Amino acid sequence: MYNEERTPAFRAEQDTGEKVRHYVFLHRKKALPAAIAAGILLFLLLIAAVPIHEVTVSGNRHYRAEELEERVFGDVPGRSALLTYLQFRFRPHKSIPFVEDYRIAFHDPVRVELIVYEKSLVGYVSYMGSNMYFDKDGMVVESTQETIEDVPLVTGMSFGHIVLNQALPVDDPEVFGEILILTQVLETSDIKTDRISFNESKEATLYIGTLTVRLGSSDNMSGKLMELKDILADYPDLSGTLYLDSYDGSNNNPMYRFENK
Repeated sequence: MYNEERTPAFRAEQDTGEKVRHYVFLHRKKALPAAIAAGILLFLLLIAAVPIHEVTVSGNRHYRAEELEERVFGDVPGRSALLTYLQFRFRPHKSIPFVEDYRIAFHDPVRVELIVYEKSLVGYVSYMGSNMYFDKDGMVVESTQETIEDVPLVTGMSFGHIVLNQALPVDDPEVFGEILILTQVLETSDIKTDRISFNESKEATLYIGTLTVRLGSSDNMSGKLMELKDILADYPDLSGTLYLDSYDGSNNNPMYRFENK
């Protein structure tokens, strides 16, 4: 009789305990995702608050490192590493004159490298008050009033209406082909010239500081420029007019006409 009388009360207590445990279980089950989400949010906020401390810039020729750093990271709130990554990963890259593209490499959360890929510039022409820069394929890649160091002005050409990101519309494609050959050889020979001029006979003249170099036709152009490179190495302050139009690759002891200013 004693056990039979206590059974309902015991069962009632057991049911209540199970309900409490079930309630706690459900509460924890609902609270767990919220806690995880809150933890992730807090983690992201902490990461977002971490600023980039060190930026290394590589690949730049026309811009100072500080200028490129400001252009790319200047509008990132607090220079946040996380926001920088998200901006670089999911938003279009910023348009920077003379820069084809760039890449940001994270070495750790506070140290990044800005790798710049500049446009290939071999020369420019003056057109309607602007400098129109073109690449090795003759495409006009930039229009600006800025003059870029070590990129020569090309004169003596006739052309029509110039449009950005289109080929330079020269009247004589043969002349332009010679210009491209000359500028490419100049670049590989590491010869810096201020201006390249072509006359009606397609003969080229270089202007390097106070030195004028008559190259003549495009024949043996590589040999002429290698000869010029050797002469400039021996006489870096040469001033006057040097005539390399008489260059003969078969002559082992060449003599060139030179006129002092």
